Amino acid sequence: MSDGEPSAEGYMQIGEVAQRTGLTQRALRYYETRGLLAPPSRLEGGFRLYSEEDVTRLERIVELKRLLGTSLAEIRQIMDADDVLRQIRQENKQLPDPRERRAGLERAVAIIQDQLALIRSRIDSMYQLQAHYERRLARLQGRLATIASADS
Repeated sequence: MSDGEPSAEGYMQIGEVAQRTGLTQRALRYYETRGLLAPPSRLEGGFRLYSEEDVTRLERIVELKRLLGTSLAEIRQIMDADDVLRQIRQENKQLPDPRERRAGLERAVAIIQDQLALIRSRIDSMYQLQAHYERRLARLQGRLATIASADS
């Protein structure tokens, strides 16, 4: 390793990250190309090195995909919003002017409202799907009851 290159100490290679997150190495590379994950540091020879922060971010992506069933583009919006919220939090800690802090907090509120709107939309869709299947189930159970009473 030459000067300026990252040390592998404290980092994980792609296989370790894939095993830990349940993602394939191909998915990890794809997430990188889609902007969901910053390009990782690399060792001489091109081996990707992932930090604990990268793994935490990937675990969050997996959780959002599982819970919300959203597209990667929507997940990227959520992840980008989370990054902006972190940035606002850091900036607000250093701002002495209450008006500037307030402006940052108002931006954060707007971002979280957008995130909630996306989640509520997904929840509404899930409720509609649930209602659809409950109606189908009720119809089928009604048909079964009709057949059962005709057989008696």
